[in-house]
Amino acid sequence: MILQSIGLFFVTAFAELLGSYLMYLWLRQGKSPLLAIPAVISLIVFGWLLTLHPGAASRTYAAYGGIYVFSALLWLWIIEHQQPSVHDLLGVGIILLGAAVILLHR
Repeated sequence: MILQSIGLFFVTAFAELLGSYLMYLWLRQGKSPLLAIPAVISLIVFGWLLTLHPGAASRTYAAYGGIYVFSALLWLWIIEHQQPSVHDLLGVGIILLGAAVILLHR
């Protein structure tokens, strides 16, 4: 059950990151405004995916936050070709520890 939740968290984070990044490309990088269409669809999917998680919404969002931060740093490294700093990695380690405490509490 926990592995399934973690997998769903990663899919949810991907949808949020994709939608946000496409909006960033349009609004900050001057790319096509047509990117707003898949961005909005991705963000709608993100919202829907959050509803699939078991448990109380606020606890789910708190645990999801840790996976999101980890996923954002992966995105930074893989998509934006910027290596996370030691401080990024330390911070995400602390955050993932907190997310694990929340997830294992269920």
